[in-house]
Amino acid sequence: MTIKKFIYSAQQSLQVSTGNDFKRGHIYELLAASFNFNSYAALSSEAVFTLQQDGEKHLSQNNTSILKRCNELGYSLETAGIASTRLQELVNEHQIDCITISDLIDSLRSDYSIGDDYPDWIIGELPQILLDCLEVAANKNNAHAHFALALINVTGEPKSGHDYWYLEEQNGRVLSGVEKEWADEYKTLIAKSKKFSLHLKEAARLGNREALLDMAEHFDDPSFFETVNVSVDDDPIRVAEIAERLGRTKDMRRWLVVAAEQGDVEAIQRLIEEFDDFDLQQKWTWVYLAQLMGTDLTVSDHYAIHEDGSIYDDDVGGPMYVDGRDALEIKSLDEDQAIAAKTAARELFERIQQTEATGA
Repeated sequence: MTIKKFIYSAQQSLQVSTGNDFKRGHIYELLAASFNFNSYAALSSEAVFTLQQDGEKHLSQNNTSILKRCNELGYSLETAGIASTRLQELVNEHQIDCITISDLIDSLRSDYSIGDDYPDWIIGELPQILLDCLEVAANKNNAHAHFALALINVTGEPKSGHDYWYLEEQNGRVLSGVEKEWADEYKTLIAKSKKFSLHLKEAARLGNREALLDMAEHFDDPSFFETVNVSVDDDPIRVAEIAERLGRTKDMRRWLVVAAEQGDVEAIQRLIEEFDDFDLQQKWTWVYLAQLMGTDLTVSDHYAIHEDGSIYDDDVGGPMYVDGRDALEIKSLDEDQAIAAKTAARELFERIQQTEATGA
């Protein structure tokens, strides 16, 4: 069922239940109130409708919100009471639910697994009602909706040989059986890839920062790095790697610094080895911070591994290889510089601890 059909059905039901006429637009407003939005316009800009999980009930705590909205729209208290109860019943009967687009994006971007606390539609096929709502929002230049649609249409690499059967069919060959399945799979992949590109580019054009970063990763578009004071809630190591691939050394260092200041020892080591040659005190600040994080970069750390990179297991046996790192050799600081470096490292470490404690 589409939202339009639900609204029409709800309008008819509320008119029968209350004996009063309801404008179609008012049903939209009351539905928004049932999800605690002040207006349908506010809901449409921030959220989309979806379906409840199996067995889940929309036990609305927003009856007061619906009653208030009814009153604002000019309905009597008696009518409002009946309408609010009936509307919540209809929402449950049709399993209507609501999710903010930002929460949807977080779910789509997460590395979830079966059994995690995600709705069934995140793990499996997305409800059509959600896709329709996203398309409507995207057509109104909602950058987050475009980005969500891009994520929904992310595709993997095509399976070997599928493109051959697709091209054969395009050239007029009649296929059947598994060859037809392979050609259809490749056709679907092409369609999704086009949608991914279209929606990602629109999201980026409309200023979505995550989309700008994905444009850099997938299409070598440097706009993310050329935006003044751009920030993004993403892994700074990933951002640094994208900058490196694009040959943007200054941006690479900037994001390695972000990662290092969050306690990433890999980033700290790269800064020491590749970027801070002319700042001995800064080098030691990073060394001291790594020590506070539990890693002494001035001491070698080597260990045995298997050919696939896993830690060597004597019970498994087989060829043994050595991995790890050599100790960093750095000139010593004078006493005042050492104190300053340790103080700076301690301040960074305390900031990391505070961030972890508050979950910020």
